[in-house]
Amino acid sequence: MMKKKSVSARKASLVLFLCQMISALDVPLDSKLLEELSQPPTITQQSPKDYIVDPRENIVIQCEAKGKPPPSFSWTRNGTHFDIDKDAQVTMKPNSGTLVVNIMNGGKAEAYEGVYQCTARNERGAAVSNNIVIRPSRSPLWTKEKLEPNHVREGDSLVLHCRPPVGLPPPIIFWMDNAFQRLPQSERVSQGLNGDLYFSNVQPEDTREDYICYARFNHTQTIQQKQPISVKVFSMDSLNDTIAANLSDTDIFGAKPVTERQPVLLTPTGSTSTKVELRGNVLLLECIAAGLPTPVIRWIKEGGELPANRTFFENFKKTLKIIDVSEADSGNYKCIARNRLGSAHHVISVTVKAAPYWITAPRNLVLSPGEDGTLICRANGNPKPNISWLANGVPIAIAPEDPSRKVDGDTIIFSHVQERSSAVYQCNASNEYGYLLANAFVNVLAEPPRILTPANKLYQVIADSPALLDCAYFGSPKPEIEWFKGVKGSILRGNEYVFHDNGTLEIPVAQKDSTGTYTCVARNELGKIQNEVHLEVKDPTMIIKQPEYKVIQRYGQASFECVIKHDSTLLPTIIWLKDNAELPDDERFLVGKDNLTIMNVTDKDDGTYTCIVNTTLDSVSASAVLTVVAAPPTPAIIYARPNPPFDLELTGQLERSVELSWIPGDENNSPITNFVIEYEDGLHEPGVWHYQTEVPGTQTTVQLKLSPYVNYSFRVIAVNEIGRSPPSEPSEQYLTKSANPDENPSNVQGIGSEPDNLVITWESLKGFQSNGPGLQYKVSWRQKDVDDEWTSVIVANVSKYIVSGTPTFVPYEIKVQALNDLGYAPEPSEVIGHSGEDLPMVAPGNVQVHVINSTLAKVHWDTVPLKTVRGHLQGYKVYYWKVQSLSRRSRRHVEKKILTFRGNKTFGMLPGLEPYSSYKLNVRVVNGKGEGPASPDKVFKTPEGVPSSPSFLRITNPTLDSLTLEWGSPTHPNGVLTSYILKFQPINNTHELGPLVEIRIPANESSLILKNLNYSTRYKFYFNAQTSVGSGSQITEEAITIMDEAMASRQVDIATQGWFIGLMCAVALLILILLIVCFIRRNKGGKYPVKEKEDAHADPEIQPMKEDDGTFGEYSDAEDHKPLKKGSRTPSDRTVKKEDSDDSLVDYGEGVNGQFNEDGSFIGQYSGKKEKEPAEGNESSEAPSPVNAMNSFV
Repeated sequence: MMKKKSVSARKASLVLFLCQMISALDVPLDSKLLEELSQPPTITQQSPKDYIVDPRENIVIQCEAKGKPPPSFSWTRNGTHFDIDKDAQVTMKPNSGTLVVNIMNGGKAEAYEGVYQCTARNERGAAVSNNIVIRPSRSPLWTKEKLEPNHVREGDSLVLHCRPPVGLPPPIIFWMDNAFQRLPQSERVSQGLNGDLYFSNVQPEDTREDYICYARFNHTQTIQQKQPISVKVFSMDSLNDTIAANLSDTDIFGAKPVTERQPVLLTPTGSTSTKVELRGNVLLLECIAAGLPTPVIRWIKEGGELPANRTFFENFKKTLKIIDVSEADSGNYKCIARNRLGSAHHVISVTVKAAPYWITAPRNLVLSPGEDGTLICRANGNPKPNISWLANGVPIAIAPEDPSRKVDGDTIIFSHVQERSSAVYQCNASNEYGYLLANAFVNVLAEPPRILTPANKLYQVIADSPALLDCAYFGSPKPEIEWFKGVKGSILRGNEYVFHDNGTLEIPVAQKDSTGTYTCVARNELGKIQNEVHLEVKDPTMIIKQPEYKVIQRYGQASFECVIKHDSTLLPTIIWLKDNAELPDDERFLVGKDNLTIMNVTDKDDGTYTCIVNTTLDSVSASAVLTVVAAPPTPAIIYARPNPPFDLELTGQLERSVELSWIPGDENNSPITNFVIEYEDGLHEPGVWHYQTEVPGTQTTVQLKLSPYVNYSFRVIAVNEIGRSPPSEPSEQYLTKSANPDENPSNVQGIGSEPDNLVITWESLKGFQSNGPGLQYKVSWRQKDVDDEWTSVIVANVSKYIVSGTPTFVPYEIKVQALNDLGYAPEPSEVIGHSGEDLPMVAPGNVQVHVINSTLAKVHWDTVPLKTVRGHLQGYKVYYWKVQSLSRRSRRHVEKKILTFRGNKTFGMLPGLEPYSSYKLNVRVVNGKGEGPASPDKVFKTPEGVPSSPSFLRITNPTLDSLTLEWGSPTHPNGVLTSYILKFQPINNTHELGPLVEIRIPANESSLILKNLNYSTRYKFYFNAQTSVGSGSQITEEAITIMDEAMASRQVDIATQGWFIGLMCAVALLILILLIVCFIRRNKGGKYPVKEKEDAHADPEIQPMKEDDGTFGEYSDAEDHKPLKKGSRTPSDRTVKKEDSDDSLVDYGEGVNGQFNEDGSFIGQYSGKKEKEPAEGNESSEAPSPVNAMNSFV
């Protein structure tokens, strides 16, 4: 266990303690090391000393302990051995000492009243718990009584007695009416500490018949009700009327009017009384007085002041409450009840006693064989407690003798210990008001050196900064540590190095030549070990050209430079900020490699621009101000920032305020809008100026609020539209007086860094917040929901405190209070923290998998008990992996996939599974520490799915009427293939598709010869595989059967005949002559039928020729002479008009999208674009050749 410094021992005791413990070992909190070292038992959790239980629920008496080897547990009851095996109602939790008494199945809580004590024992000693007193809570009924009505005269006092039944614990008393509404209370009517309802004087409105006293027993959640009490108030007027009705006019009568009375105390009675209270408790003193008018209560302490910050007044000042009382609060307290007729008083003599409390609790001691050490147990109390020692739970006087041990009052001295000296010692400090019991072990270890720092760890620092190289170690006896540089370097010595007790080597100012390998050597008499670490010293990052102050006119351009120099091995990032925030999301802001440019600046761009350069090791920044001004109306007027104020003067100095006045400087043609006042604290932060306040530009004096214990200087800055003036000269200094702190540290947190500790952190107060010298912090903690006292330490100059030896992940109440030499800050608020998390203990159970389809499964599991999570539950992780494909039966490299489900979920979906495969999965719970153990692997299988497309389709050996098809099986069959489906259809020269033919092929085939096809015909093929689930995606291909040789030769002969050539030439000549005639007639303006169309146009000369076909636009017949669009055809069920989309793929069968050959030939041949088609397509966008014309008629 880690040794902790005592925070409350006197100086002499501390010196003696350190001298005696100088050779004791510190055991690092390394989990692997702690698992390997033997250790006596330590009680980690136990029930409170006074344990009141609910008689209706099972009784759980806690006793948890740790040790190596794990301890065994036993119990005593009322001082004798408690054999739990003989009591069927009592069980002990596994691997624990906690007892569970089964009350809910027939047991009686009263039968288990008594004093219990737990012992945890292993081969190195025995630790014992406190004496745990078990008492069942009681909530008895009110005794029946006959209550007479209360008849009271107006103005008299009255006490309504509650007298609740005696319960365990005592009940909470309150008064209500029949409608369950609380009775209103005031200075005149209030409830006393004993539960009675006191009336200082009654009024007619107090008349009612339902004054009901209720007793609430919180432990059993029950409320008992007293019989209603009736109160009848008689006023003087009604009494006079009654008398007058019964007397004659001659009778003399007259009732006394309501008379005022001076105060008389109703409680306490007499002039003096005594009160005994225990240290640390809440002191409650009460005075309730009768009188008319209603008396006012005042409290004083004779010969002293009521303690500040701990004194509170309750119940309309009738109750004096002092929290956390100490012996100094003893004395005479006087309450004075006063009205205008007089006063009454009572003196309460308070004596503060004290149950034992620790001054120095014994601490665990780890020694090497032959070493010396001490256990110190010092406690105080009133009366002074008696100190007694036990060894392994046995009084030390009758315990086995140990020659290395000597008892000297509150100290045990150990000399030249051996391994057999290991034991657990108990210190008992007791007086008539209570006791303290602490376990502290002496663990004698003989261990060779171990180095806990990882080997070859790399440290990187910036030049001229400190470098800390770790060498965490352990050994018994304590090893000696030496450092070397380089492989054969000499031992490091000298002032340039600092060697820390924990093995760390510090190089206060690391230079570039400090780079290298450092070796740490640890040795003791049992062995030697060494470890190497590496240090790299980097050049610092610098801004060699910083942004500069700019004054830019509106709509101008501003540019800031930020040129840097950095270590070549570090990657810098440059961030620009405006007024310490991100740049506006505006395209006018252009961020370059080493500059920032703002285009078209406006007034809102005014501000401070900061360039921040970050690397993984350092960060630098530089800022400049941009001031945006309007263009001057005339060059003669110069606008500028104002001159600084001067002649600062302080007057009216008080403890918490002062008045500051000044004379403004020249405003330089721009009116001063406001003054900014800053202050310097010469006592805590000399040279640093802080913002104090600001005032309008018309004001030259200000009343400033001050804090205690600050040496103030002030300066003033004038501000106009152009900017801020330089600061004024500082004022004279003013030192305020010291006082208690006004506030406590903020951001208090409790988060464990290890499973057995609690790290309490807070934000320290700034220097001026200390309010006085000697700033310290009182750190207090106690386990939540456990009836423990607060444990407190006082620390200084730190913002963190580590509590060791805590149970794993339990809630703690934490508070941190500031104090200085003058006293404490106000009572701080409590926060809830948790001790450290540990890995979850158990895996989720009842893991079930429901396969939804071939690619999706749903996994279910049961949540783990929260106590086994041992931390904040973050969720569950499902690990799953494919074991094998059921179609191939071949294993492959296992690639585990992980899905995380946040929160306390009990199911999750697993997407992306492969069909027809075998999978395994397991589930683990996750907390802030990491993952728990995995559940047993669960095997599940996915069903078949549709296959992927065949891996290839090749068409070979074309003949006049046949083609040979070859294919490969699908890459992912996703099941057992049942067959292949082949569909094909012919395509003619106009892109029209013929009838579709379908063939089913057995799954074991890989080729097929198609016969009885047409010669010289293009066919399109669609090919896909099938499983029992359905068809997979298809693959397409095209091929052509070869042409008949005789037909080909005949076509060539026709095309080469002379008569055919002459006919074609005559046709061409005729067309040419016709075009010339049309051109001539048009120029002459002759009238012909189409001329009427020409006249309809304003200017026939500007009608262009159609660029796409070379014809005259105005003379083409809209219906008869429209050129046929390429590829036009009669639509059928499987065709779409070409003009709908030139690139449409639905022209070629069944409207299937994306049917491409693997080489993309489909698009190239049939896209319908006006490029020239490939030769094998036998078609062209130009006029058809004679050969093609003949083919189209075959």
